Amino acid sequence: MALRKIAGLILGLTLSVAVWADSLKINPNHPDRYTVVKGDTLWDISAKFLKNPWEWPKLWQNNPQIKNPHLIYPGDTLYFSIVNGQPQLSLKRPSDNALRPQIRQYPLENAIEMIPSDAIRQFLTSPKVVTKHELEKAPYVIDFAGEHLLAGAGDRIYVRAITQPESLSYIIYRKGKVYTSPTTHETLGYEALYIADATLENTGDPATLSIIKSDSEIRMGDRLMVSAASDLDLNYFPHAPKKTIQGSIISVLNGVSQIGQHNIVVIDKGLADGIETGHVFDIYRKGRTVIDRIGNPDKASKVKLPDEIAGQLMVFRPFERVSYALVMEASAAIHVLDKIETP
Repeated sequence: MALRKIAGLILGLTLSVAVWADSLKINPNHPDRYTVVKGDTLWDISAKFLKNPWEWPKLWQNNPQIKNPHLIYPGDTLYFSIVNGQPQLSLKRPSDNALRPQIRQYPLENAIEMIPSDAIRQFLTSPKVVTKHELEKAPYVIDFAGEHLLAGAGDRIYVRAITQPESLSYIIYRKGKVYTSPTTHETLGYEALYIADATLENTGDPATLSIIKSDSEIRMGDRLMVSAASDLDLNYFPHAPKKTIQGSIISVLNGVSQIGQHNIVVIDKGLADGIETGHVFDIYRKGRTVIDRIGNPDKASKVKLPDEIAGQLMVFRPFERVSYALVMEASAAIHVLDKIETP
């Protein structure tokens, strides 16, 4: 499994580099060297050397010592230099006596991550956005075994209708927020709130399932979807969309009101709009509208202040009409309905 993932990383790196332009915007305040510490991410390290951290493969592509930048470890020291007019990084490990490639044994799981995986892990294990069609066609809880008004772990439930099951493992969910386009006001999807895991005991209409674990009490009318076995791959290749895409942040998850670095947001663009995992967008804080009472004292006028860049986000899970994204940088307060745009 590890070898397969490494091969995929190297292939993805090669493909990403091939489609990008040659120019790099160097951070004018870059250090000459930096020693990696526990908790660093590739994005954080790249931001020390580049204005656009997601362009890290351009900086590291020609360095023979950094075959795969995903395999950099705490304690490694990175040196910045200009070689033949091109910026490069070289690497020195704590046990190296010189800046030269050497064969070392390091546990793969100790390598630093591209992004903070703990921030997004819970949003990868099951579908979190469903369409109106999926919601209407999904099996639903009609009653509970025994004299229960609600159900939880260890209980049995009756569900309409599972007659030709695709799996024995199911997720019980409940409709949450309605995601709506801020421009057209059409419904883009529905949040699927995770409730419980269940196992199919008997098919039929109704079918019988047993509850394995639950985060909250199960109610009549809760919906079911097949539980997809998830092999979490937390390695991403940030890149800008090839075309100009403009959209908006339409929601923030985890119940926070102020959006900052490493918060999860929902944007109003998805697979249908050409969104891919790893797409990077600039975030623009919506300019306020102010009243101009100076230019014409007799008749005040409204003036829209310009939108200003407030950070960057990266898509980590696209759905059909919306996507989940992680705020990678926040230079100012970010709010729902702030704009996003291809860098």
